[in-house]
Amino acid sequence: MTEVVLADGRLVGDQRPDGTLSFLGVRFATAPRFGSAEPEKSWSGAREARRHGPICHQQPGLIESAMGGSLPPMDEDCLSLSVQIPGDGRVGMPVLVWIHGGGFLNGSGSSPWYDGAALARRGVVVVSINYRLGVFGFWRGNNLGIGDQIEALRWVRRNIEGFGGDPDNVTIFGESAGGSSVVALMASPDARGLFRRVWSMSPSIGQYRCVERADMHADRFLELSNVDDDRALSSMTAEQLLEAQKQLIGESSRAYDFFSPTANGAHLPGDIVDLAARSDARLVVGTTRDENRLFGAFTPDAQNMTSDKMEKMVATMLPGRREAVDVYRRHRPGENDAQIVMAAQSDEGFRQRAIRLAEKHATNGGTSHMYWFTWPTPAFGGVLGSCHAVDIPFTFDNLDAAGISMFTGDAPERAILARDVSSQLVSFATDGTLDWPHFCLARRATRVFDIEPAILHDPEPEIRSLWEGARPDL
Repeated sequence: MTEVVLADGRLVGDQRPDGTLSFLGVRFATAPRFGSAEPEKSWSGAREARRHGPICHQQPGLIESAMGGSLPPMDEDCLSLSVQIPGDGRVGMPVLVWIHGGGFLNGSGSSPWYDGAALARRGVVVVSINYRLGVFGFWRGNNLGIGDQIEALRWVRRNIEGFGGDPDNVTIFGESAGGSSVVALMASPDARGLFRRVWSMSPSIGQYRCVERADMHADRFLELSNVDDDRALSSMTAEQLLEAQKQLIGESSRAYDFFSPTANGAHLPGDIVDLAARSDARLVVGTTRDENRLFGAFTPDAQNMTSDKMEKMVATMLPGRREAVDVYRRHRPGENDAQIVMAAQSDEGFRQRAIRLAEKHATNGGTSHMYWFTWPTPAFGGVLGSCHAVDIPFTFDNLDAAGISMFTGDAPERAILARDVSSQLVSFATDGTLDWPHFCLARRATRVFDIEPAILHDPEPEIRSLWEGARPDL
């Protein structure tokens, strides 16, 4: 056991075999259903912080389902975080705050994939948080999940010195919904001053929505719940809410924005990307090469794809650009029709939106850096390529975590890439240093993370131009 003294009180955690110290299940706020998070009050005596707290009510996500097993205990009282630090008594360390993904519907900060011990051994404080999800966190325009994240950052600012961290040197990082969460935090005036740098991995920016769209989904949720107004939701059980949520997300939506950050809602007073692009936080943003293979590689559509169907699907994404299929075939030689569709979907959902964010941030005078993670996993016969989320264990250098080898294979070369990605993250969190130039419209420097690293200038300009011409909305 080990103890730390914080501004709010004393915590008892554990020393791990690798020498790092962990403090788990630390409550940072409480909140009533559909109410704003209230900061945890200071306490007397020592609180145990030796096991993770419950997670937000949810159904298993894609990765959780693939790994099997049951979800951890769930509760609406889920606003807790974990902290991992080196065990050598260092002070003034940079702080990394992780915000998990899961489509704003599932996931938690306590997943073994997000264990911060390997990063902590490099001399940083690693914090991983829970926040409210789905109907509990993103009802209409309340953006409660974003408010939870802000409250967690306020807790970090008050207490992180007790762990040896520097409250003025905080970097927030996240993947997928976590990646778009950290962008939303850039946009929020309520989060100003709580972090200095941002590392956004495969941000699901396409999930952002307007108030009208949020209300449309909420009204449909009420119909599925067989209730007349929002007040009735307070008397429903969590299980009943989850059942209606399951029905709603089973309906078709390319944007997958059933529950997600809402522009002009709470904490976000305007267009989220435009607000984020005016932030003075330093930004790293990037995607994987084959994002949508995670979602599409094993679907019936992929198994039954024809050239005619492929051409129609690409045309739907890129209306009026008849050359689109030929452009993708030149840049994706050897890929089948289904993989061409997924390549275009990866651009629509992730890559081109990340590029637009970097462009806007740079145009407004901000410092942005872009990366492209291109290492293809050999797992499942290689059909996943460099898919969504495959970069997470490399970022955390967690190749030995449960379930990782099923997703990445077990080749020794993985360690080379993990050292590269995680070292760049720690360097960035420490003092903003990276080994590649910042992004600008003239050069478009992009760091390639692969076994053979590289710095490219404007990779695949033909594909970028396709989307600029046909989809200026991205």
